[in-house]
Amino acid sequence: MISTFDALMLQSAQRWDIFCAVVDNHGDAGVCWRLSRQLAAEHGFVVRLFVDRLASLARIAPEIEPARAQQIARNVRVCRWDGPRSGLDGIDPAEIVIEGFGCGLPPSYLAAMSACNPQPVWINLEYLSAESWIEGCHGLPSRHPALPLTRHFYFPGFTPASGGLLRERDLLARRDAFRADPGARPAFLRSLGLPVGESALVSLFCYPNAALAALLDVWSEGDEPIVCVVAEGVATSALDGWTGGGVPHAGQQLTRGRLTLAVLPFLEQDDYDLLLWCCDVNFVRGEDSFVRAQWAARGFVWQPYPQAEDAHRLKLEAFLDRYASGLEGGAAAALRAMSSAWSRGGDVDAAWRAFCGARERIAAHTDAWTARLAAMPDLAGNLVRFCADRV
Repeated sequence: MISTFDALMLQSAQRWDIFCAVVDNHGDAGVCWRLSRQLAAEHGFVVRLFVDRLASLARIAPEIEPARAQQIARNVRVCRWDGPRSGLDGIDPAEIVIEGFGCGLPPSYLAAMSACNPQPVWINLEYLSAESWIEGCHGLPSRHPALPLTRHFYFPGFTPASGGLLRERDLLARRDAFRADPGARPAFLRSLGLPVGESALVSLFCYPNAALAALLDVWSEGDEPIVCVVAEGVATSALDGWTGGGVPHAGQQLTRGRLTLAVLPFLEQDDYDLLLWCCDVNFVRGEDSFVRAQWAARGFVWQPYPQAEDAHRLKLEAFLDRYASGLEGGAAAALRAMSSAWSRGGDVDAAWRAFCGARERIAAHTDAWTARLAAMPDLAGNLVRFCADRV
């Protein structure tokens, strides 16, 4: 008996292969998993997702079984591969090939692509950036030095001249319905074992960060009670130092002063969206959580992925230039000060107090910013249209 997936294959639905090599635990896999799910669910494509570390993907997609080399989840065929130097002999390339974040493709797969007639559309999905230079590079072709193949560089971004942002068709409608239901937020928080009360709720998802201990001190010694929700395994070294080796395990909490640390296991992506929608402020990192925090339309503080020669600071400044445009001067200064103190170090106490004083204005601005982003086409739809012109 053939599976539903194989039946789709027999019906010759357009096929997409997406390759991902996990870099920062699961961030790259998170982006590729969202894209794969959306292409299958909303566009009806047959999608294969190749991931080199299925255990990382399973942390945010619990239906994935890391020990299985191939499986179907959310109508996506998920396949384990061993990176660009591995052999993928006997694999029939799809019509559309997405190389996630320049991860590289195995020589045998490239050879199979070059033997296809017509040849697949080959896209290198780049990292998200607000820098203006990406607009001149978005969509540019590049010939392979040895094979008769062309790769196109595809840049997600915040303007119509870029590839846009990942956004499911019903995302904002689901968000608004969740917020309009007075029982939804408390019910969800209780399902996670989190307190429902008057405390400010903050989510924390960051890379190793020297400013974290100082921020925790500010929260614990402040006037406002705060519940900080952090995923197990995030910022372990800093939390270990701050708690004196007493970092709570998943499902446990620790209270010091006005701060309660609540540790959760990594959440499935849809549940992580709900958490972001519930929180007053979201500390996010990298790309996937960064984008989802913007769709949450709440105040947020972003930590870019650390890069050599402080290139990540240029990315942060480029984003703040776009995001803070139109924000009242005092609130814009508070946002920049908090972002700088969080990513670069500095007076975290003063930065947080200024940020809190401007929190309502920043939240209102973020809501307007989100609405402007939502008026643009989404990344998956843009990719589909870009590839349709080249198949």
